[in-house]
Amino acid sequence: MTLFPNGRLLAAAVLCLLSSACATLVEPPDQGADLPAVIDAVKLPLPSAASSPMAAASSPSGAASSPDGEGPVASAPVDPLRPEEPVDLESKVAQVDLWERLRRGFAMPDLDTQLVRSGEQWYSTRPDYVQRMTERGSRYLFHIVEEVQRRGMPTELALLPFIESAFNPQAISSAKASGMWQFMPATGKHFDLRQNVFRDDRRDVLASTRAALDYLSKLHGMFGDWHLALAAYNWGEGNVQRAIARNKRAGKPTDYLSLRMPNETAYYVPKLQAVKNLVARPGAYSITLPTLANHPYFLSVPIERDIDVAVAIKLAGISRDEFNTLNPQMNKPVILAAGTPQILLPYDNASLFVRNVAAHRGPFATWTAWVAPRTLKPSEAAQQVGMSEEELREVNKIPPRMLVKAGSTLLVPRAQHLLKDVSLHVADNATMALAPEALPPRRVTHRAVKGDTVASIAKRYRVSSSQVALWNKVTTSASFSTGQSVVVFVPQKQPTVRSKGKARKPVKRRTQSR
Repeated sequence: MTLFPNGRLLAAAVLCLLSSACATLVEPPDQGADLPAVIDAVKLPLPSAASSPMAAASSPSGAASSPDGEGPVASAPVDPLRPEEPVDLESKVAQVDLWERLRRGFAMPDLDTQLVRSGEQWYSTRPDYVQRMTERGSRYLFHIVEEVQRRGMPTELALLPFIESAFNPQAISSAKASGMWQFMPATGKHFDLRQNVFRDDRRDVLASTRAALDYLSKLHGMFGDWHLALAAYNWGEGNVQRAIARNKRAGKPTDYLSLRMPNETAYYVPKLQAVKNLVARPGAYSITLPTLANHPYFLSVPIERDIDVAVAIKLAGISRDEFNTLNPQMNKPVILAAGTPQILLPYDNASLFVRNVAAHRGPFATWTAWVAPRTLKPSEAAQQVGMSEEELREVNKIPPRMLVKAGSTLLVPRAQHLLKDVSLHVADNATMALAPEALPPRRVTHRAVKGDTVASIAKRYRVSSSQVALWNKVTTSASFSTGQSVVVFVPQKQPTVRSKGKARKPVKRRTQSR
């Protein structure tokens, strides 16, 4: 069965491109192959402008021309860092160099403070760190710049992941912020970033970028100033509003530099300014930026059937590490098409993947989702789904002495005859809720005092009279002599366990790893 419901026409088009239709993997194309033409031929839906080859950049000042020189040349503001240098609007450097395109889109007012200079010194004395950071960012920058300019936002914002996460989409802070844009769980949910058993969209390259720019746009609308918007992104909008109100009451200015803020927020915008300065004039800081073509690093490929990550990697002809850097949101070894309708693949591997999907004759998915009908021991759940308890615990990260609560979604082997994929409801709302197994009761020996009866002891230890009578081989109406030993089995308290996938109490988004 093809991965694409409209696969007959698609497969026919794909197979026409092949010398033979076989189940073996197609060799990767030459670097010079006309990949966009191949993808057009198989009618593979292309991503938005952010991932289309050489897509025109939408910005307040116009559209950038394609690298081949056709189309209008982008007009751009004068570089605020180099106002004495006129911008050559006929120059085609920005059409092929992503760094230059970034520079020409700088539009935020510059800061010139000691904190900025401290940031410049910090980065310039760590060239190896800057190199690792920029090399990681090279996979994502084209997409982010496209999205920033499509929204008419200053391109400085495309540099923000350098500050938030060093462009690591799998970064997790001590405060539980996650992804290259460092969303807290509650803020992520507010901006429609799903966080469940199968995926965490805070780490999704496309979804988190969309959410971050939505949030920054909202904050800019609230404060009318990009520096204040960035402070609110770091510190929380309520905190910035209160800081502004305090200054207003005191008759003080309300710009970013005049507000009283925590050290992290006070350093936040200066650090971004320092990175901006390094990008604007790398030679002045003895920094060498990697060559970045004004060209997408990845393409978005639709997924319309559930597929194992291992199968997708094989069909795309890439390493697991490369797959994970582009699709870091995956929590499990299977991609559920209902919840993750697309994956990102390197530009030169997208059409290869489509062709190999059409030629593939084996199963696409060997894993699926199973919802526990009632609270079960892991051994009981394993028996119902046909796997060992050890494997069930391992793939679902179930600790010892825990029960799987009713409604929990488990990853289980997929039967070969199963044709139906996981539903959208399960894919989007899968949670894992655990409860401690019942602990054995604790034996207590009670020394009876005058007037003790079965009923009074049962009430004292919160057990039933029939239980006390049974344990001590007496009737329920019996009394005990002073000093007599009475055996009671007392229930033990269970430790509390947080269910995975449930929202925490909303808190301000904060702070990230460096």
